[in-house]
Amino acid sequence: MTRTAGSADAADRPAAGAGLPALLSFARFGVCGGGVTLLASGALLLIGDRVPLALANAVLTVASTVLATELHGRFTFGRGSASWRDHWASGLTVLMSYLFTTGALTAFDALRPDSGALLRQGVYLAASGLAGLARFLLLRHVVFAPGRTRRVPTAPLVPAASVLAAPGA
Repeated sequence: MTRTAGSADAADRPAAGAGLPALLSFARFGVCGGGVTLLASGALLLIGDRVPLALANAVLTVASTVLATELHGRFTFGRGSASWRDHWASGLTVLMSYLFTTGALTAFDALRPDSGALLRQGVYLAASGLAGLARFLLLRHVVFAPGRTRRVPTAPLVPAASVLAAPGA
């Protein structure tokens, strides 16, 4: 696609929908992130006994982060598809979440080694909820901040007359 001299530069302005009210963003964050977390929680329940806990949590964390970051970019913060930079920054917030949830589950298993799967799921979901709140704040105020401009590759600037001219004219 060719830009014309009169077109606005997308790299110099925030994406449409940026700066959604905090309560709306938080509700969307809860729906998108909570849904992905529930999927990961179910998967952890299915594979947790066959794979070491830290490995299972790491694989699920990476997969759910990619999905959640894309959902957050598009729906939670109204920024459109997440860039690679957004994914990397979000990944750092998930590293924090991974360490927190793994620590919580490891400590719980040490304190209650014979607990049932349901109680273990409760600990995982509670730890994920606390880590999720911290992630929301970082994503909203740093990664997908309303004033942060996105660097979107653009086509070279071409005068409007050359775009509209007939071939061979």
